[in-house]
Amino acid sequence: MRHDPAAASLVVMLRGLRMYGMSQATADLIEQGAPAFEAAIPILSQLLKAELAEREVRSIAYQTKTARFPAYKDLSGFSFADTQVNEPLVRQLHGGDFIERAENVV
Repeated sequence: MRHDPAAASLVVMLRGLRMYGMSQATADLIEQGAPAFEAAIPILSQLLKAELAEREVRSIAYQTKTARFPAYKDLSGFSFADTQVNEPLVRQLHGGDFIERAENVV
């Protein structure tokens, strides 16, 4: 069996979607080296990525609804002009660079 990262990522995505039967069948097809399957890998990869993204969106929507937030809000809709909040500092913290540098922001 040769190692194909694209085909291996299919197996990982299928397991992430809890499609264990399809994951095993895909692993078998990879081992067989079926030419038709190898040609289908890019299409299957795109479909699985779309399904993962859709499930993530539905999960966030469900969690937001369950938390009973009145409306979705993000930083782009915040009016800094009406507050004394330091806009450059908030935008810098929003980037999350302090996490990679292991800085304490308090």
